[in-house]
Amino acid sequence: MIGDRVFEHLRRVTEIPDLSGTHYELLAEIGRGGMGVVYRARDTRLDRLVALKVIDAGPVDEPRTLAALEHAGLVPVYDCGTLDDGRTYYAMRLIAGQRLDDYISGKPSLPARLRVFEKICDAVAFAHDRGIVHCDLKPHNIMTGDFGEVFVMDWGVANLPHAGTPRYRAPDEAPTPQTDVFALGRILEDLGPLPRPLAAVAARASSDDPAARYASVNELTAEIARFLDGLPVAAYREGPLEAMTRFARRNHVLLLLLATYLLVKFALLLIFRR
Repeated sequence: MIGDRVFEHLRRVTEIPDLSGTHYELLAEIGRGGMGVVYRARDTRLDRLVALKVIDAGPVDEPRTLAALEHAGLVPVYDCGTLDDGRTYYAMRLIAGQRLDDYISGKPSLPARLRVFEKICDAVAFAHDRGIVHCDLKPHNIMTGDFGEVFVMDWGVANLPHAGTPRYRAPDEAPTPQTDVFALGRILEDLGPLPRPLAAVAARASSDDPAARYASVNELTAEIARFLDGLPVAAYREGPLEAMTRFARRNHVLLLLLATYLLVKFALLLIFRR
């Protein structure tokens, strides 16, 4: 009887694509998902490394979708075609970096995490402006580059109803931009621990009621920008003490100068009284 490990090895071997009819040389498997496998490959014509995705199941219009989305936060597509066995493949930029969940595990500062989140939102908002909804946003599908780049990957299920990973999947009947807003709220939670204002922003974004969420990704991004600028966010009603603390943090230089001025003035008054 064939063991599980042997069976898995045989399955992977039989899945290895035959690239003899292309100008790509297969090097190694990078990762796999429900719709296909991504390999590291070499473009023999241009002598450069690429990521080559072979689509095993589901819609095969992912390369066309990506090709229509030219943005710094979306991986450019170089080429696409069909293998002899009928499977679709496409070549794209090979990203040097790590997945978002691995990036978070390195415990970067909160401002650094939020700047990455803003870049994610910017790429998704761009896609929404072009009429494309991702439907499967999650840390596993987001890459952070070695030089500050952030890429939203895996657009293969874009605009498909009921697609996505359970934790990040909105309970919506049909995909809309608010579907991705829900997933972004869950991703924001993953960036934690979060201060109360940001926790409220994440909770509003990932509300089960689409009407209660932010109307657009841009509105969500604006909340993050307000927090980073030391301003109150709409999703959280702060108390007087919190407002004073936030004001002090935002204006600490001004308050320090004012305190220094008052201290010097008080010292001069004491000197001249003598």
